[in-house]
Amino acid sequence: MSAPDSDRVRAEVLEGWERMAARWGEAADEMRGPWMPVSSWLIDALELQPGQRVLELAAGPGDTGFLAAELIAPGGLLICSDAAEAMLEVARERAARLRIPNVEFQQLSLEWIDLPAADVDAVLCRWGLMFAIDPGAALQEMRRVARPGGRIALAVWDEPQRNPWMTIPRQALIEAGHLEAPDPSLPGPFTLSEPGRLHALLDEAGFTEVVIDVVDIERRFPDVERYLASTVAISSVVAERWPGLSDAQRAAIVARVAELAQPFTSADGIALPGRTLVASASA
Repeated sequence: MSAPDSDRVRAEVLEGWERMAARWGEAADEMRGPWMPVSSWLIDALELQPGQRVLELAAGPGDTGFLAAELIAPGGLLICSDAAEAMLEVARERAARLRIPNVEFQQLSLEWIDLPAADVDAVLCRWGLMFAIDPGAALQEMRRVARPGGRIALAVWDEPQRNPWMTIPRQALIEAGHLEAPDPSLPGPFTLSEPGRLHALLDEAGFTEVVIDVVDIERRFPDVERYLASTVAISSVVAERWPGLSDAQRAAIVARVAELAQPFTSADGIALPGRTLVASASA
């Protein structure tokens, strides 16, 4: 990808997160529970101690970093960052509501982290790295700002077939001609799901003691309508297409999603599995 193309894609990705920030803020409390197994794995992997400085990148609503803030008190500081200013506003509001005092907020990019070298004890990034245009450069930046021996913990989504909770609505829209199939050359949820790629990138960035694991999650919904409403709330791709559909088109999508979700449907509702790759390493 040429430099002008990279700049354009980077701007488009950022604009998309700016637009979706308010929706993510509204859904944050609902999403906290299903995502907690991933956040807990990442926090445990950082081996945090009171007094440390922790940088969270692509923080979104901030929930994972807020767990870290509790563990590094007293005397520690969480730097909660995101490239999208609107997302930082969501995190600021949540931190104030949760009364988390030891946190500051900075607008930071993954690929150019505006912090001094060896500035933090730990770096945290849950589901952000796969949206970087150059994930290798982002990891090199993470290593640069981490002190020698510091820890990194991050998560990216596993392969699409492992995550029907995310892929089913998109598949229904693609089949109906309302959405194009994703371009594998562009940043997206599954960009780093290829087996071995995340480990290789961490090695190339100079990290040591690399550990790759998986964490399974589950999304539960009482019915298809609630499932689609949740998808529209947090998926920019679906959210951008849904308002333009007619009632008949929406009804057809609902029917197809119900059909695709049938293997995960019971009298109790819909229980959709998902799997994320998690990684930890030392700088």
